[in-house]
Amino acid sequence: MTNQVYELLTALDLTEAVTLLAPLSLFILGIVFYSIFIFRFYRLLARRDIFKLNLHRYGKSQLPWLQKTLKVIFYVIEYVILFPVFAFFWFLVLAVFLSFLSKGQTAENILIVSMSVVASVRVTAYYKEDLSKDLAKLLPLALLGVFLVDTQYFSLPESLAIIAQILQMQNTLPYYLLFVIALEFSLRTVYSIVKALMSKK
Repeated sequence: MTNQVYELLTALDLTEAVTLLAPLSLFILGIVFYSIFIFRFYRLLARRDIFKLNLHRYGKSQLPWLQKTLKVIFYVIEYVILFPVFAFFWFLVLAVFLSFLSKGQTAENILIVSMSVVASVRVTAYYKEDLSKDLAKLLPLALLGVFLVDTQYFSLPESLAIIAQILQMQNTLPYYLLFVIALEFSLRTVYSIVKALMSKK
């Protein structure tokens, strides 16, 4: 048995090992980095309170009117500046993912589906964060699954052409940005009202 193992080891060729294992290593690194990226970002998007900055704690003042003004300012910073940037970033990330996953789809359809996913994740975050997390990771993991099953499925030139079309749609993208801001404000307002009513009971 020992001689057989020795003969097997001596028969191995280092050049062949590198040739075989280099693509395997690249696949492993790609899957790991992609999975970590998805894991970190989908959890943020699916959380009801994305930014736990608690900026309002810095708005404490002896003057009631000043305290209210500072709270409004910090609220605007958190939900008019920071949230739209993050949500729109995730929207564009999903659009890029879809450009690789969807064959024969137009740039307009990809943008609609991407915004639908982001908006649905934000709505469900106010209902149940577990549901929101499942929804947020569905599309990226589906993309990974398709890639692992059929690496020939993707057409890099076609996907890059769609991404270029998306980036050229400057007239359309602001509408999506305004929509996600209005949606988040509406959700936050309804949530605050329901929370206040529940606390009174």
